[in-house]
Amino acid sequence: MLHYALVFLVVALIAAVLGFGGIAAGAAGIAKVLFFVFLVMAVVSFVVSLLRKS
Repeated sequence: MLHYALVFLVVALIAAVLGFGGIAAGAAGIAKVLFFVFLVMAVVSFVVSLLRKS
């Protein structure tokens, strides 16, 4: 998940440098959503692993 977020971030940066504002905004939005989904899944996984060890 984090890999895809980084890929979309790189695509957004390249598109912004080349002047494609709409594509850059879309890719940056997707990267942001994927990053937050990754964070939520990482926290949930961490909490579940702590609860199972108890």
